[in-house]
Amino acid sequence: MHTIKVEKGINKKEYFVSRDVVFVENEYPFSKISERSHDDVPWNGREEINAPDYVDDDVHCEQDLSNTNDRGGTNREDEESSSHTEISPSDTQEESQAEPEEEHLGRGYRMKKPSSRLQGFVTNTIQVLSPSDSSSSPSTCSGTPYPIAHYVNCDRFTLAHRAFLAAIEQEKEPISYSEAVKDHRWREAMQSEIRALENNETWRIVPLPPNKKALGSKWVYKIKRKSDGTIERFKARLVILGNHQVEGIDYTETFAPVAKMVTVRVVLAVAAARNWELHQMDVHNAFLHGDLQEEVFMKLPPGFNVSSPEMVCKLRKSLYGLKQAPRCWFSKLSQALKTYGFRQSLSDYSLFVLQKQGTQIVVLVYVDDLIVAGNDSAAIELFKGYLNACFHMKDLGKLKYFLGVEVAQSGTGISLSQRKYALDIISEVGLLGAKPALTPLEQNHHLALANGSPLRDPEKYRRLVGRLIYLCFTRPELSYCVHTLSQFMQQQSKTIGMPLCGWFDI
Repeated sequence: MHTIKVEKGINKKEYFVSRDVVFVENEYPFSKISERSHDDVPWNGREEINAPDYVDDDVHCEQDLSNTNDRGGTNREDEESSSHTEISPSDTQEESQAEPEEEHLGRGYRMKKPSSRLQGFVTNTIQVLSPSDSSSSPSTCSGTPYPIAHYVNCDRFTLAHRAFLAAIEQEKEPISYSEAVKDHRWREAMQSEIRALENNETWRIVPLPPNKKALGSKWVYKIKRKSDGTIERFKARLVILGNHQVEGIDYTETFAPVAKMVTVRVVLAVAAARNWELHQMDVHNAFLHGDLQEEVFMKLPPGFNVSSPEMVCKLRKSLYGLKQAPRCWFSKLSQALKTYGFRQSLSDYSLFVLQKQGTQIVVLVYVDDLIVAGNDSAAIELFKGYLNACFHMKDLGKLKYFLGVEVAQSGTGISLSQRKYALDIISEVGLLGAKPALTPLEQNHHLALANGSPLRDPEKYRRLVGRLIYLCFTRPELSYCVHTLSQFMQQQSKTIGMPLCGWFDI
């Protein structure tokens, strides 16, 4: 081991170097050095000299040489005394008075804070495995480059509406029977639906006649909520697969008016301008109120079996999913509204208006969901009682959530948002951590000239574009890119799908 002694004279700016070679094989150098602060060594105040750097070398070299001299090295005390600067007692006293408090050094004591060089950069990919207790702020890194929480803000909403938004995201609706049957709440909902169908004599169990085909069915699950976000009920709806029906045999006429989204905007705009109340109602088993004229057979619902596999359900009343079912239900509902005094609009047949002695009530029908708006609270309550006497209705209170649209009403107006609907789309395609863009699609695109390989499952593309089209209800700035991509519904490719989300090459 080679030990080089470097001595400095700060005042004289002279250096003396001596080389003593001592072989110490059983001890690592500087192992017995005690920690000393840089402030323990005096400084003459000259700006051109970096005193702390010189002090470190003096301390280590001097202690190392003292250790080697104890082991039989050459004693050079005379030379050292001539080269070292003398320290006066007054300087030592002033130094001891100005000595700062002892600072804890070592692993775990250093205060950790973000570097100023990283300001303006996204550093969420850094994960802190064992944060120190001395950290000024706890680390909440998610490991996602662009977490969705940094781009979704609800600060402008009231506390009550924030609670509602949080409530509608707590429970997840199952998408299959195998998933729903594991939860007792959905099992009870399916049993309640079957009891309601049997009490209304919706079908009769019979053997399947020859040359007849039975349609399949599936369960659709929905959580119905009140205006404050609390769960009103878990709704399981039995839907028949009417897409296999044959026109002229299984049905004849199917037309049934559905509220246009433009009409929804107009009704909400009028209610905001005139400060009307907005209420929402739901019809329990709406399609069971419609009589079925055609002969339709259905397989037993999922989860219910009989002894003979040839037994099927012969429908006596309409069910969700039948092409003629909406027409049967809407016929009965419109007749009940006209009897009460409503007048059906000619521009949109799903809109009904009542004007009587200064009272104005507007009803907008979307299948089994109703929006009720008016200027008289007492008249609205009387109308609700009338509907409940005609049908099995559910009063959901103030309008808060309608067809995937969140409604926030105040004295200054009405705010519409599809926040949950958009987050569901982003979550479905696995892009919650994707980088947001102000321009989702460039203007001068060349998608029509793209010659990429076809998609493995084009139904995903069509379904996603359809959902994005509905998202334009509250986000009209997306119309350009969404309708550009909708031009390729019949012929898609991976090159066309990449500007959308890059999800279709799976």
